[in-house]
Amino acid sequence: MRLILSALLLAISTAATAADKPVALFNGKDFTGWEGDTEKTWKVEDGAITAGSLDTVVPRNEFLCTTKSYEDFELKVTFKLTGDKAKANAGVQFRTKRIPKHHEVIGYQADVGQDYWGALYDESRRNKILAKPAKDVIEKLVKHDDWNEYVVRCEGPRIKLWLNGTLTVDYTEEDAKIERTGVIALQIHGGAKAKVYYKNITIEELPAKK
Repeated sequence: MRLILSALLLAISTAATAADKPVALFNGKDFTGWEGDTEKTWKVEDGAITAGSLDTVVPRNEFLCTTKSYEDFELKVTFKLTGDKAKANAGVQFRTKRIPKHHEVIGYQADVGQDYWGALYDESRRNKILAKPAKDVIEKLVKHDDWNEYVVRCEGPRIKLWLNGTLTVDYTEEDAKIERTGVIALQIHGGAKAKVYYKNITIEELPAKK
């Protein structure tokens, strides 16, 4: 009986430990676990998810979304944005939902590009920056035309963003009606000649906080 109980406790402990570890959302080869316009917009190139063009203007915002929703978590994404620095824009969506019969989504975004690096934007809802770092901080952090990393941590109403290891946003949502669950999504913004790359996408789910 003791042996059975010990084995059961070990199995539970092992499962809990495994659940706590970061999980890769992108396998580096295809769009398993993702959905979006993978015919025209989104591609997999050299182990990265890409979208956009440096030769033609991106016609509109497009989003590649996970098929699974998440609540509280720590997300890590490595990304690179190239193109017209004055207009190029992208971002990492979270606690997000697709707008039915539309190419847009609604939810929080860790913004990328222009003067929005390191900022928290509310996509298609309040349509504004909710929090952002000082300009001089960003100028020291951003690696233009090179790889950067976002860490997004959501615990209950609190959202933190780190850009290249530096905390840029510590925001607490005061509107209790705002949903705390949703998909993760990658964005390419329309209106510029730009190309974005995403790789090393991992998530660690956390116990939900009220």
